[in-house]
Amino acid sequence: MSPAAGKEGARRRRRRRAAAPGAMAESNADWMGSLPAALRTCPLSNLAIPGSHDSFSYWVDEKSPVGPDQATAIKRLAKISLVKKIMKKWSVTQNLTFKEQLEGGIRYFDLRVSSKPGEIGHEIYFIHGLFGIKVWDGLMEINTFLDQHPKEVVFLDFNHFYAMDDGHHFFLINRIRSAFGSKLCSVECVEYVTLQYMWEKKHQVLIFYHYPLCREFPFLWPGNKMPAPWANTTNVHKLIQFLETTLEERSRYGTFHVSQAILTPRVKTIARHLIRGLKNTLVHRNLPMILNWVKAQKPGVMGVNIITSDFVELVDFAATVIALNDLLLEEDESTSKS
Repeated sequence: MSPAAGKEGARRRRRRRAAAPGAMAESNADWMGSLPAALRTCPLSNLAIPGSHDSFSYWVDEKSPVGPDQATAIKRLAKISLVKKIMKKWSVTQNLTFKEQLEGGIRYFDLRVSSKPGEIGHEIYFIHGLFGIKVWDGLMEINTFLDQHPKEVVFLDFNHFYAMDDGHHFFLINRIRSAFGSKLCSVECVEYVTLQYMWEKKHQVLIFYHYPLCREFPFLWPGNKMPAPWANTTNVHKLIQFLETTLEERSRYGTFHVSQAILTPRVKTIARHLIRGLKNTLVHRNLPMILNWVKAQKPGVMGVNIITSDFVELVDFAATVIALNDLLLEEDESTSKS
């Protein structure tokens, strides 16, 4: 194939993938397995990979106690049932289940977990203000997808732990091992980890675990291998400036990198827009500008790697991120041409 034909093919693929705004196309269920051969030997740290923020928050339990991730004042207020309803509007950052996100192309999952105060045993739940589903149930849902799509690879980033002692951690780590078994990829030089490497070893899961016990288990990657700088702003212009700055400061080698393309409400934001919730207050009106920033990016050594978003189905987010990988092909073609 000529360089010109290859370049045109890449453009066609980009147009096709981004053709259905507002939909999470099932055609993205096997996007990694469908990448051109040239990208299968590219380090995963150099590919553009779509992820979700607070990935599990599609369901939270209004009837459960408020999570230990919340301030004491919030816990007191939450005794009023209306307060929990309002909390739900601000805790939910995704509409889609793990399975639906995976089918739509999401491959990085941002996970915050907690034990449930007063509950006997070591059961662990997802948490974001309110408790979500059991972690075990989420892991099994992900594993079922991976069984059906053996060339897809996921990144599970356990980055916040609440009300957990070492006993809880050992329980959770054993759950992870039971769920994925030989699919787990042991810690390795980041640049060695390509799709080809994962396929040859029949690995599909990279676990990042932000807790010292990770050193005792070869399949737990330390949290510092998955830096995810957080802008902590409600202002979309400040967010974009932050994303640009942190990309410029990204380590060239040795880590993955998360660009958190999300806006975070302040207390006064919530107070002003109590009933509207996160989606209607911050996400809807700013997503188009955030998506335009994504479209202008390029993966590679100093480019974007993992990009996360709230409500990933509201725009053609996953398809847009995946399509950026075609730029790596165009770069290869122009290099070989010169």
